Amino acid sequence: MGLHAVRLGAAQRGPGPRCRGCERLHCEPMILPSASPVGWLLALGTAVAYAIPALLGSRTSEARAMGVLRLAWVLHACTLAAAWLGGAPRFGFGPALSMTAWLVMTVYAIERQMFPQLRMRWALGVPGAVAVLLAALFPGQPLHIQASPWLPLHLALGVASYGLFAAAVVHALLMGHAEKQMRNPAAPPGSLPLLTLERLTFRFVLAGFVLLSATLLAGWLFGDVLYGGAWKWDHKTVFSLLSWATFAVLLVGRRQFGWRGRSAANMLYAGAALLLLAYAGSRFVLEVILSRP
Repeated sequence: MGLHAVRLGAAQRGPGPRCRGCERLHCEPMILPSASPVGWLLALGTAVAYAIPALLGSRTSEARAMGVLRLAWVLHACTLAAAWLGGAPRFGFGPALSMTAWLVMTVYAIERQMFPQLRMRWALGVPGAVAVLLAALFPGQPLHIQASPWLPLHLALGVASYGLFAAAVVHALLMGHAEKQMRNPAAPPGSLPLLTLERLTFRFVLAGFVLLSATLLAGWLFGDVLYGGAWKWDHKTVFSLLSWATFAVLLVGRRQFGWRGRSAANMLYAGAALLLLAYAGSRFVLEVILSRP
């Protein structure tokens, strides 16, 4: 409604001065949507709950920090539910990052049951707070009312692959930290042994690769049903296929040649960066920089 009002007002005023850059990009004035008041309250509460354990660090006990993180996880789930059930569902780079952060937190909560010594407050708290606030600021565009009922499933597959690869990246960062600690005898012991972290990292990579493959295959075979158009070779497709190829090479190299350590972690980071550019990065450029739906 706000966008139509801006266009109507511009039409009534007549053509005004336009910059050459806007003419090249065919930009139009656009009011970015934002979350509802309830959504904002939930988002702010979630961000504060995520940030407290990360910022306090060792000044608070592990049990208390985990209690606050559990509260953040619940509030985050309520925030996502309010965004999807409180009206027309929206999706964009902000909600995608928010769902990814929630999935990584879910994985961490499950892992803590098996590995109580696993600690990653800072790696989860700060990105989680940022992702929730981004989703409130940029909730994305409403899904079309005539969209396929299978579209949410396709989006869920893509976001789940994002979450698994993000979990792999977090474990790779912990793996690098554990490797540095091994070289420094005076350093305190890490949260998990290096080999355990390495095994968990590649399990997440494999699981994410399976879901990413399913997402790409569904988009290729059922693009007409899901999006009302055939497979398109746009930037999103190219970045997605490049990330898929990077992860495929990483998994083959791991199995056939025993790739590990910093080289394997760097390839994981490269694949994750390409995947981030594929959807979240492209939607950020369209929604924020170019102000296009």
